[in-house]
Amino acid sequence: MATTAYQIKVELSGSKPKIWRRLIIPSDLLLSDLHKVLQTAMGWTNSHLHMFIKGKVMFEPLMDEVDWESEAMDYTGFTVDKLLEKKNDKIQYEYDFGDSWNHIITLEKVIENYIGTLPVCTAGALNCPPEDVGGIWGFQEFKRAINNPSHPEYEEYKEWVGEYYNTDYFDVDEINEMLQDDNFGMFEW
Repeated sequence: MATTAYQIKVELSGSKPKIWRRLIIPSDLLLSDLHKVLQTAMGWTNSHLHMFIKGKVMFEPLMDEVDWESEAMDYTGFTVDKLLEKKNDKIQYEYDFGDSWNHIITLEKVIENYIGTLPVCTAGALNCPPEDVGGIWGFQEFKRAINNPSHPEYEEYKEWVGEYYNTDYFDVDEINEMLQDDNFGMFEW
């Protein structure tokens, strides 16, 4: 069945070289499901809070168990096409309010009468930073250490992330396989 789809580009702000993904999603995807797709596509582990930002308006999930006041709107029922309407529209996605992983999501193309599997990742570059590495600054320090066996923190970081973490790793087929799983492959805690 044909549907309206969005081709979006997701870029991790401040990453150099740029960590990014290109995705095709249903235009009417719920923001709660977009969060799941982004977690899988970027390689995050759903260990922290998140929100979407359009202009000065913040959208986040309703958090009954969290004892804090938020100025954000509950995003229950909100779909992507309410925030991204035309080519080059942008929203932000912030994941982990401590490390502040900010992502810029750009609507690159509206695809009318799309036929095919959704969501799908069509391109991207580089591995996502490990959780709790300390934001962009911490990730830059981490990369210096992990790529230099003589660095004083090399062994500690290797033990923390495992032998097989590679900053250059990106596998579009692996992401697409996960996106077809329950919850779009997102880890549940």
